[in-house]
Amino acid sequence: MAVLPIRITGDPVLHSPALPVETIDDGVRELVHDMFETMDAAPGVGLAGPQVGVALRLFTFGWTDESERQWRGVAINPELWVTPAVPGHPDPDLESEGCLSFPGERFPLRRAERALLRATDLDGKPFEIEAEGWLARIFQHEFDHLDGTLYTDRLTDREQRIVAKICRKVGWGEPGVSWMPGVDDLEA
Repeated sequence: MAVLPIRITGDPVLHSPALPVETIDDGVRELVHDMFETMDAAPGVGLAGPQVGVALRLFTFGWTDESERQWRGVAINPELWVTPAVPGHPDPDLESEGCLSFPGERFPLRRAERALLRATDLDGKPFEIEAEGWLARIFQHEFDHLDGTLYTDRLTDREQRIVAKICRKVGWGEPGVSWMPGVDDLEA
C-alpha cells in the first residue's frame, strides 16, 4: 500500500493520450490499490493513471450520492458516451469542479448531464454504468485525463488566463512537479 505523488499541470504525462491496459496483472492490481489510497488521502472523487505518472487508460472513482449510494470502482480501458451539454454559461454554484492535478482551485465548467460508461473491472469483467449529474461529471473529468485533457483546458479564455497566472505564481507548469496527498499543502 502506498500513496502516490500526484502530477501537477505541466507534466507531459498529463497532456498526452494514455495507452490501453494490455493485461490486468499484479502490477495493475497494485497500481489500482495505490490509486484508491491516493484518491482517498487527497481527498478526491476520481483519479486517472496519468495523474500518478502512469500513462495507462484507467481511472478510479469514489463518491456517495444524495441517496447515500456509494459509487466506487475502477474503469479499465473505458469508453464514454455523453449527451450533448446544454448550451449556455455554467452555474458557478452548481457546475464548478476542481482537479487534484491543479489543487486548491475550482472553476465553473459545463458538462453533459448524462453519461454511459463501459469499461472492464480488475477481474477482467466488462461493466456498464448509466450516470447522471455529479457521477456523470466525474466520469467525464477522469476520461478527459486519459486523452491528455485537463479540465482547465476546457475553460474560457478569461479563466485560462487566471490558470496561467496561478501556475506562474506557485511555480507549476513545469515537468516533474508533483505533490503528496496527506503530506504537502498546495493550496494556490
